[in-house]
Amino acid sequence: MPKIDVSKVAEILQKNHIEPAVLRRILEEINHVVQPDPAEENKPPPVKKQWVILLSDPEHRLPKDDFVGWVVQIPESESPVTTQDRVFRGAYDFNTTKRGRLLPAKTVGEALENVPARHFKEAELWVRTKTPVIMLRTDNRIPTE
Repeated sequence: MPKIDVSKVAEILQKNHIEPAVLRRILEEINHVVQPDPAEENKPPPVKKQWVILLSDPEHRLPKDDFVGWVVQIPESESPVTTQDRVFRGAYDFNTTKRGRLLPAKTVGEALENVPARHFKEAELWVRTKTPVIMLRTDNRIPTE
């Protein structure tokens, strides 16, 4: 919706011979509506968020160091083991295009960050994070103390 200055509205109303009392009430109401809400001015900026994958490791089989990964989705009826193959198929499709020949994806990270979603859609893979996120281990227990 286009924005218009309140003074322009006043000029238009005066040209159409509106009574001064009615004109004053209309302009006061418009000015009241146009004023910014003081609660919004003092509102802090929104907090930037990041995605983290939390892995359950109650038997301590994973390494002690934290590592990174990507969040992707595949069809529910498919096996998660096929995920890596789906990434490869999307990267192969991209690398056959003109842009892919110019800047081919050579690693899984490059593929997930740079390959357009349409190539992964054909492989039924949806990338939710293009940049890697930190994965943390947990023993899956809440302390009682």
